[in-house]
Formats: sequence, structure tokens, C-alpha cells
Amino acid sequence: MTYDATLLTYFLQAGLVVKCVMVLLVGASIFSWAYILQRGFYLTDLNKAITKFETTFWSGEDLAKLYAEGTKRKGAIEGMEAIFHAGFKEFLRFRRQSGIALDTIIENTKRAMRVAQMREQDKLEQRLSFLAIVGSTSPYVGLFGTVWGIMQAFRALANVQQATIAMVAPGIAEALIATALGLFAAIPAVIAYNRFITSVNRLLNRYDAFQEELTNIFIRQSQTHLPSREVAEIPS
Repeated sequence: MTYDATLLTYFLQAGLVVKCVMVLLVGASIFSWAYILQRGFYLTDLNKAITKFETTFWSGEDLAKLYAEGTKRKGAIEGMEAIFHAGFKEFLRFRRQSGIALDTIIENTKRAMRVAQMREQDKLEQRLSFLAIVGSTSPYVGLFGTVWGIMQAFRALANVQQATIAMVAPGIAEALIATALGLFAAIPAVIAYNRFITSVNRLLNRYDAFQEELTNIFIRQSQTHLPSREVAEIPS
């Protein structure tokens, strides 16, 4: 309790600039932790959803049926399933037409999947730029507060005939808290950012591999056309 009270006292006795720096760093830390928790839960749920979709996809279930089920809950699909949905929709669109070259079908299908993956990548990278900014700038913001506080402490000593360590220490301690807060905000943000970037890159690699595998499936299926009735019944 004494330590907390001392920190509060240092904050109240600090100058206006140092107080602004402290408030800014505390706010950045709070937002960072909120984004860290949100991204952590999101990536965990997304990995579970992807694993579940891959299990269903490779279980031998009919792709048309899998596509139709995803269409019913179109607003809820994301990740790998969203890429599959975009690719299969484009594939079906060309399968309903006749006289189109296989290369054209595959190229347009791959393009649709790439666009869908870019959208999913944007979702994955949300909030990460904020963590990168906090991790890279917070120590410097804290250092600025410390330098400014020390300058003010030594300026105050200029008006004193005899300076002692007891007179200098409180001002320096107040200033150093800004650096401590900067590190407190930066360290979790940097760790979380690096971990999330690694997870995002792994997911993007899985997406790339899935696209290649799905393209091979489309190439094989393009040799055997679905019955016209079955194609017409698949929702677009």
C-alpha cells in the first residue's frame, strides 16, 4: 500500500508535461492489453474453426454440399471456409457455362480465392499496427517524460544555494516513473505483436497450401461435369 501511495504522490507532484506523458502511457497500456486479449481470443477461435473445417473438408464430404451449408450462414463464415466459398462460387459460375477453357476457369477461381484471402488477412492483422506503434514508441515517450522531468528538477535547484541529494532525489524519481511506464506499456505490446505476427504468417501459409490443394481438386473435377440439375440446385 505504501508503494502505491508513493507512486500516486509522485504523479501528483510531477509537472504538467510529465503528467501528460504518464497518462498517455497508461492509456496506451490499457488499450494494448484490451487488443492483446481480443486478438488472442480471436486467433484461438479461428484456429479451432479452421481445424474443424479442414476435418470436414478432407473427410470426403461432397464439396457442393459443403458449399451449400456455408451459403446458408454466409455472414458467419471466415478464414479457410471463406476462401473455399469464394473459390467454389467462382468455379460453379463457369461450370454453368459451356465452351470456356480450363485455364480461364482455374485462373478466375484462383483470383477469387486470392481476393478472399486478402480480406481474411486484413481481419487477421487488425489492431496489430497499434501494438507495433506502442511497442516501438512507448520507451521514447517515457524517456521524453524522464528527460523533461530531470530538466525541471535541475532548474529548480538553480534557485537553491545549497543542493543536497534529498532535494534532487524526489524530482528524479518522479521523472524516472515515466520511463518505467514506457517500458511497462512497450514490453507486453512487443511480445504480443511478435507472437501474433507469427500466428498470422502460419495461418497465411495454411491458406496458401489450401488454395493449391483446392485448385488441384477443381482441375480434376473440371474433367467431369456435374449433372445440369445438380448444378442448378446449388445456391450461387
